This record gives sequence, C-alpha cells and structure tokens, in this order.
Amino acid sequence: MATTAPARRTRSHLPLARAAALLAALALFPVAHAAPRTTPPLDAAASDPQALGWMQGFPPPEAKRIRYTDDDYFSFPKLRWTACHFRQLMPTVGVSRGSGAASPLPQQSDPAIDALLFTPLNTHATMTWAQSLQANYTDGIVVLHDGVVVYERYAGCLQADGQHGAMSVTKSITGLLGEMLVAEGVIDENETLGAVIPELAHSAFADATVRQVLEMTTALRYSEDYADPNAEVWQFSAAGSTLPPAPGYTGPRSYYDYLTTVQKQGRHGQAFGYKTINTDALGWIIARRTGTPVSTLLSERIWKRLGAEQDAYYTVDSTGTPFAGGGFNAGLRDLARLGQVLLQDGRANGQQIVPAAAIARIRAGGDKRAFAKAGYPLLPGWSYRGMWWVSHNDHGAYMARGVHGQALYIDPTAKVVIARFGSHPTAGNAANDPTTLPAFDALARYLMTRPLPRTP
Repeated sequence: MATTAPARRTRSHLPLARAAALLAALALFPVAHAAPRTTPPLDAAASDPQALGWMQGFPPPEAKRIRYTDDDYFSFPKLRWTACHFRQLMPTVGVSRGSGAASPLPQQSDPAIDALLFTPLNTHATMTWAQSLQANYTDGIVVLHDGVVVYERYAGCLQADGQHGAMSVTKSITGLLGEMLVAEGVIDENETLGAVIPELAHSAFADATVRQVLEMTTALRYSEDYADPNAEVWQFSAAGSTLPPAPGYTGPRSYYDYLTTVQKQGRHGQAFGYKTINTDALGWIIARRTGTPVSTLLSERIWKRLGAEQDAYYTVDSTGTPFAGGGFNAGLRDLARLGQVLLQDGRANGQQIVPAAAIARIRAGGDKRAFAKAGYPLLPGWSYRGMWWVSHNDHGAYMARGVHGQALYIDPTAKVVIARFGSHPTAGNAANDPTTLPAFDALARYLMTRPLPRTP
C-alpha cells in the first residue's frame, strides 16, 4: 500500500537533474501546480529558440547545449526547443506511416483570419487571432475548413516538416484506440481491469471498469501535483525513467510495474479525476487484448490509413513500453488529418478507418455532474469521455488538450478542425484557455459565414 513515507523516500533519492528529467517526460497534467513566477517570462519573440541560440553550431557552445540530464532541459525557455526534439534526448519507438502517398491537403488561405476579433474570457478587451498566437507561444497551427487548409503558421522550433510533442493530446489518441476496440467488441467496457490484466488484481484498478478508466472516474490514491515532493507522480516518473536508478532506489522500473502498486481512495465512478495513469492502464489493456503496443496499433489502424506525411513516435520506458499518457510526437499537418478523420465520422481516403460508433460515443460526452466535481472554472458544462474533452456547446465541439498549449479542436457543426502545437511557459491549460477557447470558437463561427472551400 502506498503511503506518504515511501513517497518521500522515493523523491529524496532523486537528484534535481533526474527529477526534472522525469517530470519532463512529456508533462503529464492539464492544471498548473507550479510555484508562482517571481518575474514575467520572456514573450514569444524574445524566447524564440532560434533567437536564443539553443543547440546551434557544430558543436553548440556549452552555454547553449540542452541535455536530457540537465535539471532545466524542459523548463522555460529551453522547452521551446525541447518540445520539437524529444527523440534527440530520450529513447523512442516509431509509428510508421507506411510507404503510400500522403493524402492531399488542399490550400485556400484566408488572409482575413489574422484580423479576426474575439474577447478573451473574463475580460472586456478584444484581441485579434494573430495576437492570440503570440500570447499562447504558438509553435504551429493548422486550420481546416471542410478538409481544406485555410490557415497555417509555424514559429519557434517547428517547421512544416518537423515534429512536436503532443503531450496529453496523446491521451485522446489512446482513448480513441480504446473506443475503437470497444465498438468492435474486442474490449468489453463493463469488464474490470483485474479480469483483463491479472497483474492488477491487487491494485486500485482491480475492480475499476474499462469505461471508468476511459472516463477517468476511477478512485485512485494518486496525485500529480508536482509542487508536492510527496506526490505519487514522482514514483510514477521514477518508474518510467530510462535513466539509471538513483542509489538506493528499489521501486518499480516500468510504467506497468508502477500500475500494479496503485491503491484505491474512494469509490470508482463517482467523480472525474484527471490522472495520467488511467491512460497508461488503458494502454496496457489495449496491448493485452490486441497483442500489440499502442504505437503499433496506431500505425496499423490509423497512421498508415489516413495518409500521413510523416512517421510519428512515442517516448518509451526502460522496457520499451510507449508512454500512452503523454509520449506521442507527430507532424502538425498529420495531427490535423487525424482531426479530419474524426470530423468525417471515421472515414479517410474512401475507407472507414475508425468505427463511426466510437466517434459518436466520444461526441456524446460523459457525465457532466462527475466532471463538475473536479472544479474546472473555465470549462463549465463540459465533460470527459473516451479521454476527450467535450464542450457540449451548440456546435458540439470537442477537443484533445495537452500542457503548454497542445490542442486538437473539432467543431462538427462548422466543419472545422484546428491543430496546434505550442510551448507556453506555464504548463496548465488554465494559462492559455482564456484566449484559446474563445479564439477557436470565434474562428469556427467566422468560417461558417463563408462559402465552403472548393476542393479539386
């Protein structure tokens, strides 16, 4: 049984550099818990990684090098370089796009979008779309209207042919795979995890159902408050690290090993609680039921079939297990293609690659009352299902969200997909939601006033 004392002992064995590295194995949580800043961060232009010279030169000057073992390699402003270069820093496993041609993304840019006005939440002052990109430290953004690119911009560390950490957008991709398998009858949503994975029989997951994991209504003794040195996230991070263990460390050495130790706190199914380990438990269910890791399943079922331009990849633990809760990295245009598949009820290139029933279940959303108990003041009336965030607004918009500004926003009514990668200095979405949410909604409603783009 996990207790406060073992958590403290585990944390105390982590040198500062290693602790930061473990934390930054792709930022796990959506709400900021970091200590308040004492000085304002550099703005987007001043913190641009090219302007700051990170990792430039052959070799880079010592003062401009970024290493996995540095205690600040994923701290601002270094994270503005790191977000595009995880595979240069840690072990990964590929998600193959196959050898086929990429599916076309027709372009009809709309120059009026930059001047689009909206009002950020809890303010009276308006902001333009272009200003919001700078405010949110946007590394890249692609907007599709009915499958046509109407807006595309890159900045910071990202170019059109580059890749970027998706952070917790990864959870929604894992959730999509889970919902696909539920729709196909491969996984029974009412089955308990202990029945699917006997190794979890003595953990908190034993009597949780697959559905409760998909909706994150499990009752787990687990905190992702990084400001708390005794939080269980430190144990999970240590378990997933590929670095040599600290002297005296005797804890779990993989994501799966850690999951077997999680203990229960409360009753399953009562309240939403955002905990990354739910997604890694789902990744284990997927692997156990299909005989393949999420990286392979994503490649075979989606990435090779949607016409991706680039291979993608996951970071992995010391056993090669993909980090299903936050380790996915991809090209931005391919993330937009994935959003278009969902917008089209699972169809791509004339094929049904995702069961329409899986997407319908996600769009329907989860239990609003259970979600409300988690206390997200900027997301009133929202819910969570299939590891997607569902707005329940009049357009039925839903999205995948990740720390530091990662987003995949889908508005079925407006036929709009917005894919964004960012490197905001504050991890939690509460820092960018006041501009992001009204900006995305305003753009979708603006695009509805235009004729649908003509495709070749």
